[in-house]
Amino acid sequence: MVKFPYFFDKAVICLRLIDRFLDLVYPPKCIFCRRLLERSENGICRACSLSLPPDESPERKSKFFDSCTSCYEYSGVVRESLLRFKFKQASHYADIYGKFLAVRLFEHGIENYDLVTWVPVSRRRRRKRGYDQAELLARSVARELSLPIAATLEKFVDNPPQSHKATPAERQANVRGVYRIVDADAVKNKQILLIDDIVTTGATLSECGCVLALAGAASVHCGTFAATSLKLTKQVK
Repeated sequence: MVKFPYFFDKAVICLRLIDRFLDLVYPPKCIFCRRLLERSENGICRACSLSLPPDESPERKSKFFDSCTSCYEYSGVVRESLLRFKFKQASHYADIYGKFLAVRLFEHGIENYDLVTWVPVSRRRRRKRGYDQAELLARSVARELSLPIAATLEKFVDNPPQSHKATPAERQANVRGVYRIVDADAVKNKQILLIDDIVTTGATLSECGCVLALAGAASVHCGTFAATSLKLTKQVK
Protein backbone atom coordinates (compact mmCIF):
# COMPACT_ATOMS: atom_id res chain seq x y z
CA MET A 1 0.00 0.00 0.00
CA VAL A 2 1.30 3.44 -0.93
CA LYS A 3 1.94 5.70 2.07
CA PHE A 4 1.62 9.44 1.60
CA PRO A 5 3.76 11.90 3.54
CA TYR A 6 2.32 13.36 6.73
CA PHE A 7 2.11 16.85 5.20
CA PHE A 8 -0.08 15.45 2.41
CA ASP A 9 -2.66 14.23 4.95
CA LYS A 10 -2.60 17.64 6.64
CA ALA A 11 -3.14 19.36 3.28
CA VAL A 12 -6.18 17.18 2.56
CA ILE A 13 -7.64 17.97 5.98
CA CYS A 14 -7.04 21.70 5.43
CA LEU A 15 -8.79 21.60 2.05
CA ARG A 16 -11.77 19.85 3.58
CA LEU A 17 -11.95 22.44 6.36
CA ILE A 18 -11.77 25.26 3.81
CA ASP A 19 -14.53 23.58 1.80
CA ARG A 20 -16.71 23.36 4.92
CA PHE A 21 -15.98 26.99 5.79
CA LEU A 22 -16.94 28.18 2.30
CA ASP A 23 -20.16 26.19 2.52
CA LEU A 24 -20.98 28.03 5.75
CA VAL A 25 -20.17 31.48 4.36
CA TYR A 26 -21.57 30.84 0.87
CA PRO A 27 -23.98 27.93 1.29
CA PRO A 28 -24.53 26.13 -2.02
CA LYS A 29 -28.01 26.51 -3.47
CA CYS A 30 -29.99 24.60 -6.06
CA ILE A 31 -29.37 26.23 -9.44
CA PHE A 32 -33.10 26.03 -10.16
CA CYS A 33 -35.22 26.73 -7.05
CA ARG A 34 -32.38 28.37 -5.01
CA ARG A 35 -33.08 26.16 -1.97
CA LEU A 36 -30.08 25.41 0.25
CA LEU A 37 -28.53 22.09 -0.74
CA GLU A 38 -27.82 19.14 1.49
CA ARG A 39 -24.25 17.85 1.63
CA SER A 40 -25.25 14.89 -0.54
CA GLU A 41 -26.77 17.11 -3.27
CA ASN A 42 -24.65 18.51 -6.09
CA GLY A 43 -25.95 21.62 -7.83
CA ILE A 44 -29.57 20.54 -7.87
CA CYS A 45 -31.91 19.59 -5.03
CA ARG A 46 -33.77 16.31 -4.98
CA ALA A 47 -37.16 18.01 -5.37
CA CYS A 48 -36.12 19.74 -8.61
CA SER A 49 -34.41 16.63 -9.97
CA LEU A 50 -37.75 14.82 -9.68
CA SER A 51 -40.03 17.62 -10.88
CA LEU A 52 -38.33 19.61 -13.66
CA PRO A 53 -40.43 19.65 -16.86
CA PRO A 54 -38.62 17.55 -19.50
CA ASP A 55 -38.62 18.68 -23.10
CA GLU A 56 -41.20 16.36 -24.63
CA SER A 57 -41.57 18.21 -27.92
CA PRO A 58 -41.08 16.25 -31.14
CA GLU A 59 -37.43 16.43 -32.17
CA ARG A 60 -36.71 19.60 -34.09
CA LYS A 61 -35.10 19.32 -37.51
CA SER A 62 -34.39 21.78 -40.27
CA LYS A 63 -32.81 21.94 -43.69
CA PHE A 64 -29.48 22.78 -42.07
CA PHE A 65 -29.38 20.61 -38.95
CA ASP A 66 -30.22 16.93 -38.59
CA SER A 67 -31.48 16.85 -35.02
CA CYS A 68 -31.86 18.94 -31.87
CA THR A 69 -31.77 17.40 -28.41
CA SER A 70 -32.83 19.38 -25.33
CA CYS A 71 -33.09 18.59 -21.63
CA TYR A 72 -35.95 20.67 -20.29
CA GLU A 73 -38.83 22.88 -21.27
CA TYR A 74 -37.98 26.57 -21.08
CA SER A 75 -40.46 27.53 -18.37
CA GLY A 76 -40.75 28.03 -14.62
CA VAL A 77 -37.59 27.53 -12.57
CA VAL A 78 -35.66 26.36 -15.65
CA ARG A 79 -36.31 29.70 -17.34
CA GLU A 80 -35.39 31.62 -14.17
CA SER A 81 -32.17 29.62 -13.82
CA LEU A 82 -31.13 30.29 -17.42
CA LEU A 83 -31.82 34.01 -17.03
CA ARG A 84 -29.46 34.07 -14.03
CA PHE A 85 -26.92 32.10 -16.07
CA LYS A 86 -27.02 34.58 -18.95
CA PHE A 87 -27.55 37.92 -17.22
CA LYS A 88 -26.72 37.59 -13.49
CA GLN A 89 -23.15 36.27 -13.63
CA ALA A 90 -24.14 32.71 -12.67
CA SER A 91 -21.57 31.29 -15.09
CA HIS A 92 -20.85 28.35 -12.77
CA TYR A 93 -24.24 26.88 -13.70
CA ALA A 94 -22.63 25.69 -16.96
CA ASP A 95 -20.97 22.74 -15.22
CA ILE A 96 -24.29 21.33 -14.00
CA TYR A 97 -26.13 22.14 -17.24
CA GLY A 98 -23.38 20.38 -19.19
CA LYS A 99 -23.70 17.19 -17.16
CA PHE A 100 -27.45 17.00 -17.82
CA LEU A 101 -27.12 17.77 -21.51
CA ALA A 102 -24.25 15.31 -21.97
CA VAL A 103 -26.42 12.50 -20.58
CA ARG A 104 -29.22 13.31 -23.03
CA LEU A 105 -26.82 13.51 -25.96
CA PHE A 106 -25.12 10.26 -24.96
CA GLU A 107 -28.51 8.55 -25.05
CA HIS A 108 -28.81 9.65 -28.68
CA GLY A 109 -25.46 8.09 -29.62
CA ILE A 110 -22.06 9.65 -29.07
CA GLU A 111 -20.83 8.09 -32.31
CA ASN A 112 -22.77 10.80 -34.15
CA TYR A 113 -20.32 13.53 -33.11
CA ASP A 114 -16.74 14.30 -34.14
CA LEU A 115 -16.43 17.86 -32.85
CA VAL A 116 -18.23 20.15 -30.40
CA THR A 117 -18.74 23.82 -31.20
CA TRP A 118 -21.20 26.51 -30.11
CA VAL A 119 -23.42 29.40 -31.21
CA PRO A 120 -21.28 32.44 -30.31
CA VAL A 121 -22.42 35.79 -28.98
CA SER A 122 -21.06 38.99 -30.52
CA ARG A 123 -17.83 40.54 -29.22
CA ARG A 124 -19.73 43.49 -27.78
CA ARG A 125 -22.14 41.25 -25.88
CA ARG A 126 -19.30 39.06 -24.62
CA ARG A 127 -17.41 42.10 -23.30
CA LYS A 128 -20.53 43.38 -21.56
CA ARG A 129 -21.43 39.99 -20.03
CA GLY A 130 -17.87 38.85 -19.37
CA TYR A 131 -18.37 35.42 -20.92
CA ASP A 132 -20.16 33.54 -23.69
CA GLN A 133 -22.76 31.31 -22.01
CA ALA A 134 -23.02 28.91 -24.97
CA GLU A 135 -19.25 28.44 -25.00
CA LEU A 136 -19.22 27.60 -21.28
CA LEU A 137 -22.01 25.07 -21.82
CA ALA A 138 -20.26 23.58 -24.86
CA ARG A 139 -16.98 23.17 -22.98
CA SER A 140 -18.78 21.43 -20.15
CA VAL A 141 -20.51 19.05 -22.58
CA ALA A 142 -17.24 18.34 -24.40
CA ARG A 143 -15.53 17.47 -21.10
CA GLU A 144 -18.33 15.13 -20.09
CA LEU A 145 -18.35 13.34 -23.47
CA SER A 146 -14.55 13.43 -23.92
CA LEU A 147 -14.95 15.08 -27.32
CA PRO A 148 -12.71 17.70 -28.99
CA ILE A 149 -14.03 21.26 -29.07
CA ALA A 150 -13.23 24.22 -31.33
CA ALA A 151 -14.46 27.75 -31.97
CA THR A 152 -15.67 27.46 -35.56
CA LEU A 153 -18.12 30.36 -35.83
CA GLU A 154 -18.01 34.10 -35.29
CA LYS A 155 -20.95 36.43 -34.81
CA PHE A 156 -19.64 39.52 -36.57
CA VAL A 157 -22.94 41.45 -36.60
CA ASP A 158 -24.37 42.59 -33.28
CA ASN A 159 -28.02 42.13 -34.17
CA PRO A 160 -30.98 42.72 -31.82
CA PRO A 161 -31.79 39.84 -29.42
CA GLN A 162 -34.04 37.14 -30.88
CA SER A 163 -36.40 37.57 -27.93
CA HIS A 164 -37.32 40.99 -29.35
CA LYS A 165 -38.66 39.39 -32.53
CA ALA A 166 -42.30 38.33 -32.56
CA THR A 167 -42.61 35.81 -35.40
CA PRO A 168 -40.50 32.93 -36.77
CA ALA A 169 -40.06 34.87 -40.02
CA GLU A 170 -38.70 37.90 -38.11
CA ARG A 171 -36.37 35.68 -36.11
CA GLN A 172 -35.04 34.06 -39.27
CA ALA A 173 -34.47 37.42 -40.94
CA ASN A 174 -32.80 38.78 -37.79
CA VAL A 175 -30.00 36.16 -37.85
CA ARG A 176 -29.50 35.91 -41.61
CA GLY A 177 -25.88 36.69 -42.49
CA VAL A 178 -24.69 37.51 -38.95
CA TYR A 179 -22.41 34.44 -38.54
CA ARG A 180 -19.34 33.38 -40.48
CA ILE A 181 -16.92 30.48 -40.37
CA VAL A 182 -13.54 31.00 -38.69
CA ASP A 183 -12.07 27.49 -38.97
CA ALA A 184 -13.23 25.67 -42.08
CA ASP A 185 -10.55 22.98 -41.76
CA ALA A 186 -11.90 21.99 -38.35
CA VAL A 187 -15.40 21.27 -39.65
CA LYS A 188 -14.71 19.80 -43.10
CA ASN A 189 -16.23 16.30 -43.38
CA LYS A 190 -16.95 16.29 -39.64
CA GLN A 191 -20.14 15.45 -37.77
CA ILE A 192 -20.65 18.60 -35.73
CA LEU A 193 -22.36 18.91 -32.35
CA LEU A 194 -23.59 22.51 -32.15
CA ILE A 195 -24.42 23.75 -28.64
CA ASP A 196 -26.63 26.62 -27.49
CA ASP A 197 -28.43 27.36 -24.24
CA ILE A 198 -32.01 27.63 -25.57
CA VAL A 199 -33.87 26.80 -28.77
CA THR A 200 -37.15 28.51 -29.66
CA THR A 201 -38.01 28.41 -33.36
CA GLY A 202 -34.62 27.02 -34.36
CA ALA A 203 -33.79 30.00 -36.58
CA THR A 204 -30.39 30.67 -34.96
CA LEU A 205 -29.36 27.01 -35.01
CA SER A 206 -30.48 26.74 -38.62
CA GLU A 207 -28.44 29.78 -39.67
CA CYS A 208 -25.34 28.44 -37.92
CA GLY A 209 -25.98 25.02 -39.42
CA CYS A 210 -26.10 26.58 -42.87
CA VAL A 211 -22.72 28.29 -42.34
CA LEU A 212 -21.20 25.03 -41.11
CA ALA A 213 -22.66 23.07 -44.03
CA LEU A 214 -21.27 25.56 -46.55
CA ALA A 215 -17.86 25.12 -44.89
CA GLY A 216 -18.03 21.38 -45.57
CA ALA A 217 -19.51 19.85 -42.40
CA ALA A 218 -20.83 16.34 -43.05
CA SER A 219 -23.73 16.84 -40.63
CA VAL A 220 -24.86 19.14 -37.84
CA HIS A 221 -26.58 17.90 -34.69
CA CYS A 222 -27.70 20.42 -32.08
CA GLY A 223 -27.91 20.28 -28.31
CA THR A 224 -29.52 22.85 -26.02
CA PHE A 225 -30.19 22.83 -22.33
CA ALA A 226 -33.76 24.07 -22.74
CA ALA A 227 -36.38 24.34 -25.46
CA THR A 228 -39.43 26.52 -25.78
CA SER A 229 -42.58 24.44 -26.05
CA LEU A 230 -43.55 23.92 -29.68
CA LYS A 231 -47.10 24.88 -28.69
CA LEU A 232 -45.84 28.29 -27.58
CA THR A 233 -43.67 28.54 -30.69
CA LYS A 234 -46.74 28.01 -32.87
CA GLN A 235 -48.59 30.70 -30.93
CA VAL A 236 -45.82 33.14 -31.89
CA LYS A 237 -46.78 32.64 -35.54
